[in-house]
Amino acid sequence: MKLSLIIPAYNEEQRLRPALAEYLGFFLPRYVNEIEFLIVVNGSTDHTEQVARDIANDDPRIRVIVEPKRVGKGGAVRLGFEAARGDLIGFVDADGSTPPAAFQDLVDKIGDAGAIIASRWHRDSKITPQPLSRRIASRLFNWWVRLLFHLPITDTQCGAKVFTAPAVRAALPHLGTTQWAFDVDLLFQLRRAGYQIKEIATVWHDKAGSRLHVMTASLEMFAALIRLRLLYSPFKWVVPLVNRTIGRFMPWDERRGRKL
Repeated sequence: MKLSLIIPAYNEEQRLRPALAEYLGFFLPRYVNEIEFLIVVNGSTDHTEQVARDIANDDPRIRVIVEPKRVGKGGAVRLGFEAARGDLIGFVDADGSTPPAAFQDLVDKIGDAGAIIASRWHRDSKITPQPLSRRIASRLFNWWVRLLFHLPITDTQCGAKVFTAPAVRAALPHLGTTQWAFDVDLLFQLRRAGYQIKEIATVWHDKAGSRLHVMTASLEMFAALIRLRLLYSPFKWVVPLVNRTIGRFMPWDERRGRKL
């Protein structure tokens, strides 16, 4: 199988159907039986699961994975990674911000790299601008990522990424965080394992309906990065203290004893 495409979905009953219709219409005729869609519904309290199952129907190329607990985008992607069977494995946001052709561009350009990611901050990218507060939060987050992890990447958080199966298998056992720091953790693990990471221009549209609260998200982002950096340092013994202080701002992965 050529491609596994993971779509994490949390309370996306309104945006999932049109986004999937666009993706299925683009990819299924091109790949026929060489593609699988993995819709990972986690902790949803609306009708996201039913929407996903209605779309999947009897098409074996579309699988619905349901996690009753809220495990965050990263937790949902990780479940998709574990179930994926493709030579290339990617994920994309359920809101349709990344058009199908832009995702296919990642597949076409991965080459010999272990990973390729879309960047909304590339000079050649064509994006619908986000509100100023979100752009400021994005740049501050990226500044902290560069400072703490020395990752030469302009946009770790864009929700469109493609990886080779061996790269995913190398990183998967080491992934722990499931919310804001998941993408950073994933890219950091790939770099530690020696995989090349490409970053290319993309097309991206800010979609209405986001439930992101910038101030709350910014606190969670900061807490997540500090904790993740400590986990990969000689000072990991400080992590319990972080859990009791700034850790209250971060929904940690329960699998490793962190709070959800």
